[in-house]
Amino acid sequence: MNKLMAVFLAFMVLVPGAAWCAEELKIFTWSEYMDEENMPKEFEEATGIKVHLDMYESNEEMMAKLQAGGLGQYDLIIPSDYIMPSLINLNLLTPLDHSKIPNLKNLGDKFKSATFDPGNKYSVGWQWGTVGLMYNKEKLSESDVQSWSILFDPSKNVGPFYLIDSVREMLGIALAYLGYDFNSIDPKELKAASDLLIETKKRSSCLGFKGGVGGKNDVVSGVADAAIVYNGDAIQTVSQEPDKFGFIVPKEGSEIWIDSMCIPAKAPNVDAAHKWINWVLEPEVGASLSNYNQYATPNEAAIPFITPEDLKNPGIWPTPEIMKTLHFVKDLGINNKIVDEAWTRTKSQ
Repeated sequence: MNKLMAVFLAFMVLVPGAAWCAEELKIFTWSEYMDEENMPKEFEEATGIKVHLDMYESNEEMMAKLQAGGLGQYDLIIPSDYIMPSLINLNLLTPLDHSKIPNLKNLGDKFKSATFDPGNKYSVGWQWGTVGLMYNKEKLSESDVQSWSILFDPSKNVGPFYLIDSVREMLGIALAYLGYDFNSIDPKELKAASDLLIETKKRSSCLGFKGGVGGKNDVVSGVADAAIVYNGDAIQTVSQEPDKFGFIVPKEGSEIWIDSMCIPAKAPNVDAAHKWINWVLEPEVGASLSNYNQYATPNEAAIPFITPEDLKNPGIWPTPEIMKTLHFVKDLGINNKIVDEAWTRTKSQ
């Protein structure tokens, strides 16, 4: 044993890079949100740091894992805008050291002044996008899906479909369809939205709620004719099979969101997390990420390297007309409880 230890120590002295290469960055992120095979390899080639990925399917799942011990388990997370105030107020995040992120200058101005984190004290934009309806063109026409009524109106002839299993997006869409504020905290309006969703999920054509990429996968497999999904999840498939699948933000509107890179409060490798953030903000890296997952990038320096066809795609880069119908999810503070109660009622009945 002593001889083996001596050989190991001699190797570490003679090959200093061996210890460096053993460094690891642990990222907790959404599934299918990057090239899970090649992007970690490219980062390792650039920095010598290995990457380990774990996946979640909702912000609530991610936050629950952090609060159950994950704060010291992960070095980087990618939360959505609406949950950021909770993460900050509960002291679940580490303030960023901007001196270690010189590429922060590449972030577009509007992403440097987000209301949930002005000045990027805790977060740096990863990707942004929308929530809309993915559908099978062989079962539904473009005229069928112009309104959310295709799902909510029982008189519409729609086949099997999924609602999205995400509290603020799903309640917000129901509120918008009913003509209310996407972020309403009015008890009567929230009850009306909840009633609508309860009635909808009880119909035989509704397959229930699915989060993450689940709805998209079931549309692709033919299990569902339509599903409420994040735009990038749908666009990847739509781009490959444009004659079979489509994606649209119905006329009543939906959500626009921003996901960000953040470091948990007890991250074991804060330095590696900063290196990852700075690396992602390289123009070519940021473009490669968006070209893969087909979400819009907050990295302004990356835009010249984006696939030209994607820049012209309103499913990725919404037109001004679509933008007028989109809403950011607002932090409701103590009123989050009212929304959570409406969601619990919706899911339990």
